[in-house]
Amino acid sequence: MKRAIIFLVTALVLSSCVGNVSLWGQYQTPTPIGGVPIDPPASPTQATPTDVFVQAPITETPPVVFTPTPTSLLNSFVTPPPTETPPPATPTIAPNSILYYAQSGDWLPAVASRFGVSVSEITSPKPLSEHGFIDQGTLLIIPNRIDKNIQYSSALQLIPDSEVIYSATALDFNIEAYVKAAGGYLSTYREYLNTTAWTTGAAGIQRIAYENSINPRLLLAILDYEAQWVRGKPANEFRTKYPLGYENYLNVGMFGQLTWAINELSAGYYEWRSGTLKDLTFLDGAKLPLDPTLNAGTVGLMYFFSHQHTLNEWLRIMDQTSGFPAFYQGMFGDPWARADTIVNFFPPNLTQPSMTLPFDSRVTWAFTGGPHSAWGKEGPLAALDFAPRNDKTGCYVSPAWILAMAPGLVVRSGNGVVMIDLDGDGHEQTGWDIMYLHVAAQDRVPLGQWVDLNDHIGHPSCEGGIATGTHTHIARKYNGEWMLADGPIPFVLSGWTTVAGDKPYLGKLVKGNKVITADVYGQAWSLITRDDGD
Repeated sequence: MKRAIIFLVTALVLSSCVGNVSLWGQYQTPTPIGGVPIDPPASPTQATPTDVFVQAPITETPPVVFTPTPTSLLNSFVTPPPTETPPPATPTIAPNSILYYAQSGDWLPAVASRFGVSVSEITSPKPLSEHGFIDQGTLLIIPNRIDKNIQYSSALQLIPDSEVIYSATALDFNIEAYVKAAGGYLSTYREYLNTTAWTTGAAGIQRIAYENSINPRLLLAILDYEAQWVRGKPANEFRTKYPLGYENYLNVGMFGQLTWAINELSAGYYEWRSGTLKDLTFLDGAKLPLDPTLNAGTVGLMYFFSHQHTLNEWLRIMDQTSGFPAFYQGMFGDPWARADTIVNFFPPNLTQPSMTLPFDSRVTWAFTGGPHSAWGKEGPLAALDFAPRNDKTGCYVSPAWILAMAPGLVVRSGNGVVMIDLDGDGHEQTGWDIMYLHVAAQDRVPLGQWVDLNDHIGHPSCEGGIATGTHTHIARKYNGEWMLADGPIPFVLSGWTTVAGDKPYLGKLVKGNKVITADVYGQAWSLITRDDGD
């Protein structure tokens, strides 16, 4: 597979914004010896199931190469020989080490978790930090704790990260035109949705792609692969009602089925990012540990298909030449070629722009929700909730103002959402973005307006998503990817750094020796006041 990233071896409100009533509201939101190259080798051409890249001979005992147990769908990749120019000296590498080149989006704690080692055990010729993304191509030397008696998933990368999230690779993709030209069942499909009433199939795909920041090409491919909705028609009544085969009365129709699918894709993608996902469980109860060198996009895809299929079915679906990867390429061309157009998806030394708390100085709000799902119930833990003091319980439009946390261009305004594009290019698939959710229609900042720091965004409410009390829900994106609130680049507001709790919605804001603890009831320990200088 093209660009199978090569290496020398092969994470007042409960779930949604819930809860109990208080004056603060309640919320539901949804060295082989001789030298090791410091820089990674050039990516090989696209691999076929029989391609194996062989390491150059060495005379001394090399580090152990991590090679998953072969199956018909497993490939082992090792780096081609280094160039003739001697590479810079590197640290001594103990025998039985894994030599791994960092991928875009890698974070030291997550890499350590995937390989089953501690952060302190990973070394590199370059300085490493537990904070921030590791620069792509950085050599990591990792103790080998891989059990040779366990069969792992394939190390073959099937889809780029940028084809799973709503990234710049989809900027030129016209959903409506594609669906119309395909001429299948989806082209005539309509569905009644609460906030957009009767909605066409293409409009539904567009809405759910933007709201969840999931690539629309992938949604269409899954819908067509499982139920022939895009270029044909469903085979029976069951696939008409439940196109993805997930039988649940809450997920009837295309929108409901894709909502479930996105939850699964996001769980796999972002749990791999955070290092909390280690294996897959299939419909037949079989389990399969994941190769630790996979990319988040591939794991998201693997995770999704594992939940509705047996292991044998899943192996067929994951086959590069005859399964879903080939099907996807048949619909939309080479995804790796599109991924190559994005340079430095997470550039070196990426940091969050300066952001303030989303309310005025000298005003006290409650920190009612620590890191929880950015959108829906089971998405990446990228969002935080804040509530103004209410003079009544439940849902209503607060007279308080949500303020712009950073300057930018309004690229979405509606259905309770305001999306601010900080680089001002008009695309939320590029650069940093801030999402404000539950923003009332009354006085909401209009589409296309530029806002400066502290400009009015709108009033807190329950509008958009699911909420049982007035508040505002905020989350960040970078290049279309939700940024985990307590991840490589933590959510920092007016100097307050987010620290996650043991469960979603728990957590703290920390500033020096001051700590604010999230609380669903808005109790004293959750109250926070923005300083005058912020």
